[in-house]
Amino acid sequence: MTTGRRPKARLGSLLAALAITGGALLSGLPAHADEPSAGAAGKEAPRVDLVLDVSGSMRATDIQGKSRIAVAQQSLNDVIDALPAETEFGIRTLGANYPGDDKVQGCLDTKQLFPVGKTNKTEAKTAVATLRPTGWTPIGLALRGAAQDLGKGETTRRVVLITDGEDSCAPPDPCDVARELAAQGIHLVVDTLGLAHDDKTRQQLLCIANATGGTYTDVRTQEQLTEKVKQLVDRSNDTYTVAPVKTAGTDKCESAPVLTPGVYSDREKFSEHRVYRVPVKAGQELRASVSVALDRPVARDYGVLLQATSTTGQELVRGTDAGSSRTDVVSTGLRWSAAASKGYAGATASASPSGKPETNVCLVVSNSLAPQAGAAADPGLPLELTVDLTAASPAPDGPAMGLGRGWILLLVLTLAGLLTGLLFGWIARWRIAVWQEN
Repeated sequence: MTTGRRPKARLGSLLAALAITGGALLSGLPAHADEPSAGAAGKEAPRVDLVLDVSGSMRATDIQGKSRIAVAQQSLNDVIDALPAETEFGIRTLGANYPGDDKVQGCLDTKQLFPVGKTNKTEAKTAVATLRPTGWTPIGLALRGAAQDLGKGETTRRVVLITDGEDSCAPPDPCDVARELAAQGIHLVVDTLGLAHDDKTRQQLLCIANATGGTYTDVRTQEQLTEKVKQLVDRSNDTYTVAPVKTAGTDKCESAPVLTPGVYSDREKFSEHRVYRVPVKAGQELRASVSVALDRPVARDYGVLLQATSTTGQELVRGTDAGSSRTDVVSTGLRWSAAASKGYAGATASASPSGKPETNVCLVVSNSLAPQAGAAADPGLPLELTVDLTAASPAPDGPAMGLGRGWILLLVLTLAGLLTGLLFGWIARWRIAVWQEN
């Protein structure tokens, strides 16, 4: 019967048309390319030395019913299991070996438990399992030893100090040692984690972290300790390729430091604005990000704002992030190019030495942070600013581009729906015709 063949032919034609039309329209959608990398990886591996307090007070059983040393050992096991292959990791102890009553001798008790290098995880965990709370708390001496363990280099090294009390052996005072290490310019950051919660210990650990641009965390649970140490190890992997250059933002764009592509460190006070200046040539796209470390207790509900403005103060673009005291770092970023700023009268260009038009963009870092009662206001919070200049995208991501993609997709779906409707209409007509003939 020819009656049954013609609708089949039409069905095949419609399906082919649908495939061709849909394929052509979908091929017109903008392709997503991978973002260019920020730069080549550094030659040096990330290096982390964990300094663990094994003094007698670590016997206390006040963390979820477990002893402080047991909690630290379990957390270290989890951290060692999760170590990235490229990380050079070591462990130094303090107060782990001398059991006697001679304080002079006990205050020399700091030793490298596992050398900084490629980690044999079984050996490292076995060494941690042998630790028993023993002696005194020579934190200052242990920090000096950790700096020697890590050595010198062009990239940032990280010391992670886990302790349940203040130094019981000063001198050397650990705050003075931290300042001494910072003054040497060896790119050493000390992060401190406190297992006890008295004010003296907190203030000392804050002082150590502040002096080196590190962070302080008041640890209450085993899970928190594990998560925090893993986070710090991961951070060393993310940032080790470039040692941040110290800079000092100002309160006005005209006096702000001029930044070129790179990573910069600064400190920002609570509720302060810090301004930096970046010259952007025609055809370039500015990409910037900022991270503010919450290295002391802060009030709940806060935010960090990164703005790109013209020299006259007109906002070009912004990036924001907010938190509620459940994280120790708040970060945000932005992208801007002259092509994306049409209609902004303040984004005027001038001639650069190369002859290409150049726009001075002001980067403004602001925060709505406030200290909790008893937290120190000085020095300011550690701030890390990353600046990059790349070739401007022909169609940078933004609301307009997103809307364009949406309309194209809507058109594809509309045509697909129309063709599908026609298809089922033909099928229905054919079935009716066959039914009437039969």
